[in-house]
Amino acid sequence: MSKITVIGAGSVGATIANDLMIQGVASEILLVDVNAKKAKGEAMDIYQGAPFHSPAIVRTGTYEDAAGSDIVIITCGMPRKPGMTRLDLAQTNVNILKQVAANVVPHASDAIYIIVSNPVDILTYVFTKVSGLPERQVIGSGTILDTSRLQSELAKRFYISPKNVHASVYGEHGDSSFVPWSLATIANTHVDQYAEISPDKDKIEWTSDYEELETYVKKSGGIIIENKGATFYAVSMSVCHICKCIYADAGTALTVSTMMHGEYGVEDVCLSVLNLVDRDGVRGKVLAPLTDAEVAKLQLSAQKLKDVLAQIVI
Repeated sequence: MSKITVIGAGSVGATIANDLMIQGVASEILLVDVNAKKAKGEAMDIYQGAPFHSPAIVRTGTYEDAAGSDIVIITCGMPRKPGMTRLDLAQTNVNILKQVAANVVPHASDAIYIIVSNPVDILTYVFTKVSGLPERQVIGSGTILDTSRLQSELAKRFYISPKNVHASVYGEHGDSSFVPWSLATIANTHVDQYAEISPDKDKIEWTSDYEELETYVKKSGGIIIENKGATFYAVSMSVCHICKCIYADAGTALTVSTMMHGEYGVEDVCLSVLNLVDRDGVRGKVLAPLTDAEVAKLQLSAQKLKDVLAQIVI
């Protein structure tokens, strides 16, 4: 039996629960929400599609019912509205998260926790501090979505599968994030050289405009919110991927948000660099060699997060 609890039955939480069932990630999926009626409706709607996918139980319950969960995914909180930055949400969602931690951790102390609510780096830090859990059990979804946005866009521009694109977004899940372009490769070739060796070189238009592409990644979420009111499909797929990596147990390098302890000169803050994730949670960080300029960008991102942490009550 594999069991995942999703706390928060809004668009993100319900989509995650649905994708978990479709992808056969868990045999039991528990939805918990302060709006029990909404959670019940979502669980019923999802479960009634079970005959078309891997058998799984999808049900609602209380925090106590999270006992025995392998993974607990936290998506609850106030949503990001048009024109609102992720950091604007900080104190309100910190208060909500502290209540959730106090209610669920005593019943599921062995679970791996995935924090999805925004601002995710701030909330991952707070959860790490207030939960009392080993740090390896706390994972913020971090820039895994930003990285997916980057990889999918590069794949489109270079006419290649996203699985052949190895480029990541580091730092805050927000405006101070950046791409370590020194590490960005396509089919084992640096992104700036790939067009020269590609069979599609006559179609590829690549000007090494790093800033333009990073701006695209940073603005994607806001554009989606402006057009449809919320983002939930891609974030759901990214969270399901984290869950699958946990269950796979092989150790997968993911840009997720975890506590820093001096790596790249950054400490006592949660942000995203490459981490190996397996059945025990975070196995450790992959300390890829960054340029001095990239290290400076990571440190700047860390400082921006610390500035927010200094203004909130934990």
